[in-house]
Amino acid sequence: MTDTTTALESLEPLVARLTETAPGLRMESGPGALGQYAYDASNYRVPPQAVAFPRSADDVVAVLRACKETGVPITARGGGTSMAGNAVGPGVVLDFSRYMNRILDIDPASGTARVEAGVVLDTLQSATALHGLSFGPDPSSHSRCTLGGMIGNDACGNRSVRHGRTSSHIEALEIVTADGVRAVAERTGLHAADPQDAGLVARLEADVRRLIADNLAPIRTELGRIPRQVSGYQLHHLLPEHGFDVARALVGTEGSCAVVTAATVRLVATAQASALLTLGYDDVVDAAEDVPEILRWNPTAVEGMDEAIVATMRARRGPDSVTGLPEGRAWLYVELDGDDEATVNTRAAQLLDVLKAQGRMTGGRVVESAAERRSLWRVREDGAGLAARLVDGGESWPGWEDSAVAPENLAGYLRDFRKLLASHVLTGVMYGHFGAGCVHVRIDFDLATDAGRTAARRFLHEAAALVVAHGGTLSGEHGDGRARGELLEVMYSHRMIRAFTAFKDVFDPEGLLNPGVIVAPAPLDADLALHQIQPLATEFSFPHDEDGFAGGVRRCVGVGRCRSHAGGVMCPSYRATGEETDSTRGRARLLQEMVRGDLVQDGWRSTEVRDALDLCLSCKACSSDCPVGVDIATYKAEFLHQHYKGRIRPRSHYSLGWLPLTSALAGFAARPLNALLRGPVGKLLARLGGVTTKRRIPAFASRRALREVLRGAKTGESARAVLFIDSFTRAFRPEVAGAASRVLADAGIPCKAQDGLCCGLTWVSTGQLSVARRIMARTVAHLDNGDERPIIVAEPSCAAALKRDVPELLGTDAARRVAERVHTFTGALTDLAAPDWTPPEMPADVVLQTHCHEYATFKGSRPTDLLRQLGVVKVDEAEGCCGLAGNFGFEAQHYDTSMAVAGLTLKPRLDGIDQDTPTVVVADGFSCATQIDHLAGDRGIRALHLAELLDPAADQAVQPGEMS
Repeated sequence: MTDTTTALESLEPLVARLTETAPGLRMESGPGALGQYAYDASNYRVPPQAVAFPRSADDVVAVLRACKETGVPITARGGGTSMAGNAVGPGVVLDFSRYMNRILDIDPASGTARVEAGVVLDTLQSATALHGLSFGPDPSSHSRCTLGGMIGNDACGNRSVRHGRTSSHIEALEIVTADGVRAVAERTGLHAADPQDAGLVARLEADVRRLIADNLAPIRTELGRIPRQVSGYQLHHLLPEHGFDVARALVGTEGSCAVVTAATVRLVATAQASALLTLGYDDVVDAAEDVPEILRWNPTAVEGMDEAIVATMRARRGPDSVTGLPEGRAWLYVELDGDDEATVNTRAAQLLDVLKAQGRMTGGRVVESAAERRSLWRVREDGAGLAARLVDGGESWPGWEDSAVAPENLAGYLRDFRKLLASHVLTGVMYGHFGAGCVHVRIDFDLATDAGRTAARRFLHEAAALVVAHGGTLSGEHGDGRARGELLEVMYSHRMIRAFTAFKDVFDPEGLLNPGVIVAPAPLDADLALHQIQPLATEFSFPHDEDGFAGGVRRCVGVGRCRSHAGGVMCPSYRATGEETDSTRGRARLLQEMVRGDLVQDGWRSTEVRDALDLCLSCKACSSDCPVGVDIATYKAEFLHQHYKGRIRPRSHYSLGWLPLTSALAGFAARPLNALLRGPVGKLLARLGGVTTKRRIPAFASRRALREVLRGAKTGESARAVLFIDSFTRAFRPEVAGAASRVLADAGIPCKAQDGLCCGLTWVSTGQLSVARRIMARTVAHLDNGDERPIIVAEPSCAAALKRDVPELLGTDAARRVAERVHTFTGALTDLAAPDWTPPEMPADVVLQTHCHEYATFKGSRPTDLLRQLGVVKVDEAEGCCGLAGNFGFEAQHYDTSMAVAGLTLKPRLDGIDQDTPTVVVADGFSCATQIDHLAGDRGIRALHLAELLDPAADQAVQPGEMS
């Protein structure tokens, strides 16, 4: 009998009970859900028995009562971004983020808001900003962390030197106790939500008051000593002098005493003006030495970061992704605020002068550009992920990622901490909230072997003793969780530990709420996720991952940026569905389970993994937007290849995967074939091929059409580059090839057209990698002929395939040489155009859809930047995936998701076009242009390739309708 079978059988009484008491409750207990929810952003893996998705507090009550009756543990979970193992547990995981994510009220007059536990912080911030208010704490995970999770950890954030911890902003918590009683924890006590439960809640409150009265001395002397003392329970809020503040005492209990369903939070006024200084130093200790002086200037933020994070960001997203930093190997960000910009800037300049006089800085500046400020904050916010997988391929892990001391002790602590690392032959990547004395560090522990785990345990105990010797705390905002619960005895007296235990016993006498955390903690080296694996044989080479495919999927460390609903492109399917299984993280975690072979036991044949990957659009955005460079598109291609090896594939894999070949054949009879496809036969063929009938099949171009447009574009000049005619341009829009040839010649880059080759993209995206390798090998053999001229590709997806897929699938020097020469059309004009090129007059306004593959693969050449350089005043970019994504949106079963993704950013841009005002829409990708044509209907909107917009012979160029 398998562990999964045993778990399902033990769950039957619970499910039966909930069927009676909460008939509408959604619960999942299959290997797919359990594999995804076995992880958070920590080092731990604890598979639950089931995952529940409550829609109301009544659902939560039903689950807790059923769990008490059946003895099943409960773990509450928000965004699942905990780094200490706070959000994983062995029983039922309650995911509040899916449905209990409503803002119930905002009261600008009182400066408060009432929110459900699953509300994402950014959602609250957007709503309160309309009233000039915000929630003070702002963790780096603000785009996906929930208020419930912040309450569980007592989260802080980048501006904690001004706003402190979450506990300082809580007015009331609506909770459910372990026995299913609803209560409200307030600043002065606890009362029942239902009058019938008044007696039970009164007895609970009396027990807590008695506990505090019996432990006044240790509570007063051991708790609340420094601003970031989050470790343990914050019982000092219950002292008489603090008014018996039960609401704030429950903040930071990590769901181990009660389950929070909603909260009333205090808001703060948004600053009218702010300034950001970036300060460079030789190392983080020098940076820390300046913190006490900086704090005298009442900053809103003082954030630290070392050079490894910056180098990784630049390697992953391009050299221009980090600008505005002065010379140095470590940096501080200092933010000042005030009522007007002039005063704030004056203070910033004065502070800079004072720090220069201190003599520690290597450089410093006030960052005036809003774009630079955004890019700099993104580097800091992505610190956890960037530090997890560095540019040199090294891996690092949390576990001691959240210690804190008083800010004035930070430099001494860091100095001794670096000595401790060196004595254990460990390397740590440091960043964090230096102004609050909180240091985040990821360390290159070996957690996969017994010897490495023993060494890590020894280091962690010594690190705990060190931070305590400096008057500090094990945790400054992440909580203790499974990572540091065992170490609380190093920090607190036995009497204090007993008081923590008694406090939990009052609320949760049976120990069902988040067991193994804080009280009766699990050993810090139990349930570690990392394990030794056998490398898998694959088609892709995965050159950047030491353990190949297994090392690639292990990149995901759970930070969850893929669960954000704005910023970047990742992850379009999650943004459309809101389901963990459709996020980059959910898919990567399930692939990790497949490699592990525990919950997912049938390897490449797994239907759970196949289903989780089904809605992946293969947009590749995660390979760029994910801080650790998870590349689900490549993992999906490999999985589909292995999954269907020797088996019948989905029909669309044949009809769309082999499109380069069928479209080439179609060119021999394009006109009659197009006429046939526009009628009933076309719909029949679409159904037979697994293609949706809700889209018009694009018209094929004749073979003659390409010859004619290229003949007309010849200039007679000696070619400086190769214009690669991809399959989509050849088959559906040869006019783009003609326009591209003319524009490039006009820009001083005359080209020789190379037709008859293919990048293999459609076979890659459908997982037919053996065919793709043959196609790619033929293409490389033709292109790697001693010619070192740039290769320019009009279709961004094909350029990306040549740039990345070809070398990673073939793994040859020849493939890498070809990849080095590849440019998109945008990249060619950005990097290769003659300095004296004068483009034609550009429209003032352009709506732009950038192809996801171009966004992900060609980071230094952005179409929006080029358009602005060419004179476009306003570029309204639909930042996100168009939703068609090559074959994805043409597949019948994916049409609805494709349209939902289009509805996120692209459709609103098109709907906002004023029909009476001429508007240019630019989309270089064929799939993007096709989706725009579909969305526009009969509104007369047509997407132009940038080459068509710049074509010096645009008035004489052949139009698409003339090509068949």
